[in-house]
Amino acid sequence: MNRPSAANPRGLFRALVFAVLLPVCLPLVARAQGYPQPRPILMVVPFAPGGGTDSIARELARHLQGRLGQSVVVDNRGGAGGAIGAAFVAQAKPDGHTLLFVTSTFVTAAATERSLPYDVLKDFAPIAMLGRGPLLLVVNPGTGIASVKQLIEAAKARPEALNFVSAGPGSINHLSGELFMQRAGVRMTHIPYKGSGPATLDLISGQAQVFFATVPTILGQVRGERVRLLATTGKTRSRLFPESPTVAESGVSQFNVDTWWGIVGPAGLQSPAVTTLNQSVNEATAGDALRKRFADEGAEPFRGGPAEFAEVLRDELRNWRKVVQDSGIKLD
Repeated sequence: MNRPSAANPRGLFRALVFAVLLPVCLPLVARAQGYPQPRPILMVVPFAPGGGTDSIARELARHLQGRLGQSVVVDNRGGAGGAIGAAFVAQAKPDGHTLLFVTSTFVTAAATERSLPYDVLKDFAPIAMLGRGPLLLVVNPGTGIASVKQLIEAAKARPEALNFVSAGPGSINHLSGELFMQRAGVRMTHIPYKGSGPATLDLISGQAQVFFATVPTILGQVRGERVRLLATTGKTRSRLFPESPTVAESGVSQFNVDTWWGIVGPAGLQSPAVTTLNQSVNEATAGDALRKRFADEGAEPFRGGPAEFAEVLRDELRNWRKVVQDSGIKLD
């Protein structure tokens, strides 16, 4: 084998170029080989296109596509409170090419003990959580209610007269209302809708009075003063509304509710794929696009491993099941 030397300047130049380019080229070669196979990744979003969840999922898909070097296709499979899309992924081959974009409703729906065709803890492999943020407790201004204290007083004065709306039975809005009634010792009437859009319209029109709404759903209505913000539901005050108290600060003890976003795959997904995806998601949440998106929604990005996400799923399922049991909710 001929070795480059000072007597062979051309060979020496080629060796130096090779040494410089090799570290740059190796990641590109790895990407070209595919993750873990050279074919598209399907990211199932179990909600209709165009909403806040869908836009976050598409931003993540763009990042994964660039990071993994292959196409990531977003597939909206809405219906049954997210159960249709979740069931599809639960039955998919655990090869890393079919993923499910989940939100807190993934757990709250399961906590209602509906007859779902999957088990959220046994049939899925947690990969990563993206971020989490509070809900906003809002009321129709026509109620005259301006604080959580006044809401509780009004609900106690006329049990079940106040309606609280939700995006559907078993949604995070629904169970937040149930938890509020338990902690505050009041009774309101739950009115479920097929999505947050129609629920918001009836709140604004005065057909309903109370809504534990996600930030993307209701932010424009709060800023436009079409609804009145009473409090946020997180452990600490929202950076979007630092002057607004939390529900707990307002006198309702042990009330701490967040909505969140994450990625899971079918059970049996091998650790190399999980590790690669987890690292890619953590990179995405540290990037400017998603950080800005979460900041705009009063949420915080989350960086952690699959085990941490699995713990969140277990804890929330246990806690929401207790809320359901104490409320006597029956959805089947």
